[in-house]
Amino acid sequence: MTLLQAILLGIIQGLTEFLPISSSGHLVLFQKIFGVTEPTLTFSIVVHLGTLIAVLVVFWRDIVSLLRKPFQRLTLLLIVGTIPTGIIGIIFKDFFEEVFASGRSLGFEFLITGIVLFFADNLSRGYKDVEETSILDAAFVGLMQGAAILPAVSRSGLTISGALFRNMDRDFAARFSFLLSIPAILGAAVFDMKNLLETGVGNLDSASLGAGFIFAAIFGYISIKYMIGMLKRGKMRVFSYYVFILGGLVLIDQYITHIFF
Repeated sequence: MTLLQAILLGIIQGLTEFLPISSSGHLVLFQKIFGVTEPTLTFSIVVHLGTLIAVLVVFWRDIVSLLRKPFQRLTLLLIVGTIPTGIIGIIFKDFFEEVFASGRSLGFEFLITGIVLFFADNLSRGYKDVEETSILDAAFVGLMQGAAILPAVSRSGLTISGALFRNMDRDFAARFSFLLSIPAILGAAVFDMKNLLETGVGNLDSASLGAGFIFAAIFGYISIKYMIGMLKRGKMRVFSYYVFILGGLVLIDQYITHIFF
């Protein structure tokens, strides 16, 4: 992986982690396009940690509040939302790893994301804030996050859509989704460390890793801010059109042209 490829992949990770178009799906896709063949687990961990920094910067007030008052309702909701994701990730670990490696279902997963986004945008504006959100609501959003472990199924897209389906206020839906990404990203990084110790870091140099981290953090911050504003305006449907087109193009290549797949 060249330095330029690392920068571009860092930008892609930062933008797509919080826009509802699937960061993992785009990383798999662009690694195919760039012809990156060496092990990329180390790079994937680093750029995901970069996007984690973006969440910490944007939501630092919430995080400080959670640290100062850990026994508040938001803490409980985040724990409940994290549990289903962790269970799904552990039980279906081998399946997810095989899907990531092959990329064979990438096109269909983009289409699934598009369908979810299209219908979520038609939902009426919810009313539930942190106090009105139930344990069942949080668990449902956690289940949606677990399903989004599939590479081209958007984590932010499914969690925000799940929150809207449970009648959460749009502002709180975005806030809850992004805060829920903190344990998800940390958990995935820790989980992947075991595989990293077994496979090694490959031939990635520190400059590529550093560039990927920095650009993922910067563009992750930009995409969070943009997504929050976009959600307030209720225009998630535009993202569904994008992933519909992308999914269609990927399917054409997977089954007809075979340029990248």
